[in-house]
Amino acid sequence: MHRSKQYLIDDLSIHESWRLFKIMSEIVDGFENLSEIGPAVSMFGSARVKPEDPLYEKTVELSKALSDAGYSIITGGGPGLMEAGNKGAYDNGGESIGLHIHLPMEQHNNPYMNIKSEFRYFFIRKLMFIKYALAYVALPGGYGTLDELSEALVLIQTHRIKPFPIVLFGTEFWGGLIDWFKTQLVTNKFCNEDDLNLFFVTDDVEEVVNHIKKHVII
Repeated sequence: MHRSKQYLIDDLSIHESWRLFKIMSEIVDGFENLSEIGPAVSMFGSARVKPEDPLYEKTVELSKALSDAGYSIITGGGPGLMEAGNKGAYDNGGESIGLHIHLPMEQHNNPYMNIKSEFRYFFIRKLMFIKYALAYVALPGGYGTLDELSEALVLIQTHRIKPFPIVLFGTEFWGGLIDWFKTQLVTNKFCNEDDLNLFFVTDDVEEVVNHIKKHVII
């Protein structure tokens, strides 16, 4: 099989032990860059949404409302809904943080950040999202959004971290997945019905802010 040059992750067979120093360095850098930020909400969503899309504007509105409520905003620092999340806070004079990942098909940074951290490893980046956020807002997105959402749900479900608000923004987008949770996971006893209470679903910006404020006192 032809191996594309786009696959830039280190070969597992080469000097594996030395990679530990890269990992430790990246973790330390992340902790140092983010240790002074205020109470924050991590927002996730598609990198492919364009600024003219109504969902982009709605995300800007949501981010601004969270900023008005006193929350810093953390995103992946890329384009699309990540950019919209940063833009709402940045234009509002709030704290706007981007956790940028280096990818083979490079994702450009958006210009709406006043704090930025660079990452090579996804698992370290996800650690920073979890460690420095008091709440999650999952917007419509692809595999990356699902990855970040499911990791948070697993960590809460298994009591590895304290519960925190997780909001799924977009009832039409998330409705099919929630139906699948009910008809497949709960019905087949792969998870408990109570696990469906780990997240809150809405289309309303004010409901997002109120839900987070109800569970997170700052």
